Amino acid sequence: MLGPAPLGYGPVMTAGDNAEATQRHPDAEVAGGDPGAAEGTSEPTHGNSEPTHGNPEPIAGTPEARPQGKPAASRAELAGKVALVTGAASGIGLAAARRLRSAGALIAVLDLDAEGGAAAAEELEGHFVGIDVGEPADWQRAVAEVEEHFGGIDIAFLNAGVVTPEPDVAKVTDEQYRRILGANLNGVFFGVRAVTPPIDRRQGGAIVATASLAGLIAYSPDPVYAMTKTAVVGLVRALAPQLAARNITINAICPGLVDTPLLGPDARALAEAADFPLIPVADIAEAVFGRVVGTETGQAWVCQMNREPIAYRFAGVPGPRGQAAGRTPPAGLAADEELRKVP
Repeated sequence: MLGPAPLGYGPVMTAGDNAEATQRHPDAEVAGGDPGAAEGTSEPTHGNSEPTHGNPEPIAGTPEARPQGKPAASRAELAGKVALVTGAASGIGLAAARRLRSAGALIAVLDLDAEGGAAAAEELEGHFVGIDVGEPADWQRAVAEVEEHFGGIDIAFLNAGVVTPEPDVAKVTDEQYRRILGANLNGVFFGVRAVTPPIDRRQGGAIVATASLAGLIAYSPDPVYAMTKTAVVGLVRALAPQLAARNITINAICPGLVDTPLLGPDARALAEAADFPLIPVADIAEAVFGRVVGTETGQAWVCQMNREPIAYRFAGVPGPRGQAAGRTPPAGLAADEELRKVP
């Protein structure tokens, strides 16, 4: 049985602590460009003196109240930590599992593909658990099995996902719609809900979810896929404050086109014809590792070819006018970043 131990040293950093992050124009990012910072809104959010630009101040009282904090670990400090990885039989999931294993983590391979999952678990000297991530009962069983086998959970990489693929909204079938919501969105929500208590029992840890650039841009080739990934980004950002209070970081990775089995032959042919390079899965695995050992939370990390992951900065929204100008919604209705702007 593995006892609780911190991943490293230092407080959880909220989205507001990332002063160096630069907002990038998403369409230019997809095209492979390197634009400068995009402009924010000209009006303040809820009448505050300046727009938030998606980069709020640290959560008042959270890291300070827990000085032991979420760690900034070295690459040798995952020894004995238990990492649960969904979609770990192939692609980004397998690459990330290998990277975490190379840092000493014990790997729980979760996948619907029994043959591939078992092979991955054997390679990683880990433990395979079959799961349909869209089924909450499967999550209860899987988490219980991982805890029984390893003694706890410290890290969760919620990566399993599918595509529709169907650009014409009128042609998307009920089956396609339910399937992609089950894997891409329900799998993340049910996963976070299931792993939070065991990670909390280990006195904190890290959750990373796979989103996509499609969650940051208007991705017309697969609108339903874009919808699910946008929802993942929103969930991660909204959950960060409450998980920070438990010493748990949560982040989303948002890759561009990655060389994985999820990229079908037609899409791959288009990329090859355009001489557009695909991101190696090892690069995304390194981004995942960085989120696991890092201290920042509530971020959507853009992952593009030949550049370090960068936390996407969301522009602030225009504030109200008239009698509501300069006022912030009450605590039960306001976003955390709005409350942190109150003088």
